[in-house]
Amino acid sequence: MDLSRVPDLEALELLLLVDATGSLGRAAQARGVGQPAVTARVRTMERLVGFPLIQRGPRGSTLTPEGRLVADWARDVLQAAATLDAGIRSLRAERDVRLRVAASLTVAEHLLPTWLVRLAAQRPQTAVSLHAMNSTDVARAVGDGAVDLGFVEGPQVPPGLDSRIVAHDELTVVTHPGHRWARRRHPIEAAELAATRLVQREPSSGTRHALETALRAHAPLAAPLLELSTTSALRAAVAAGAGPAVLSNLAIDDELAAGRLVRVPVTGVDLSRPLRAVWRAGQRPRGPAQDLLAISARPQRGPVGSSR
Repeated sequence: MDLSRVPDLEALELLLLVDATGSLGRAAQARGVGQPAVTARVRTMERLVGFPLIQRGPRGSTLTPEGRLVADWARDVLQAAATLDAGIRSLRAERDVRLRVAASLTVAEHLLPTWLVRLAAQRPQTAVSLHAMNSTDVARAVGDGAVDLGFVEGPQVPPGLDSRIVAHDELTVVTHPGHRWARRRHPIEAAELAATRLVQREPSSGTRHALETALRAHAPLAAPLLELSTTSALRAAVAAGAGPAVLSNLAIDDELAAGRLVRVPVTGVDLSRPLRAVWRAGQRPRGPAQDLLAISARPQRGPVGSSR
């Protein structure tokens, strides 16, 4: 389709305005510009189409026969453009009043509630749907366009996504107070941690992946003692004496304070990890998704979950 001789929409609107008012001067007044600017625009349009569109006379300006045909066609074009504009405005309005978010369980349970309260203060009309799932599923939902923004755990950016680190977290080894590790005077070694059968999350979870990555230089992880799909289930299993586990600092404060779990120091391995916001590559978040991204990246109070 060759559109090289088609005037732009503003030029077509000007042509219809001259036809309606019968004068270049009145058309200029209606547009809020000077008559020379309108005259220059008409001449540019006539050079583009290749024939005169307006004929000037002592009583004003009228369209040439060719100009009248172009004007008739222009009405259909402008009506179609108005329909397109209305549709785009509707889609933008829908996007601005809803936000679909997916987050790993750690972020969904311990960070997002505060972020969403702040978002509601900024955008009280925005309806938010939150889907809590493991990091692999979050990345898939974002990549498929099922959600507008995602939050994942781990050192690597999932393929096909752009990201921003919004916070940092620390993984901690915890166990039941009666476990032999709870009575140790010295930290356990990274190799011993890797060789111990732990109560673990499922393989696709961000916590499991972060632990495997951190211990890769020491030894492969031993087979899980138990494999559970939620952080709360892990906490309950460890508190019941099933065995040690590695959990986010964000998830264990209450249990440590109540004495249901005991923190076990580890040496020789870095168990810190970044928490990331993710979105489809090349599609920077807009509207409420952009606002939530900005909120999540603000420094948080306290050492746990704070950006640094």
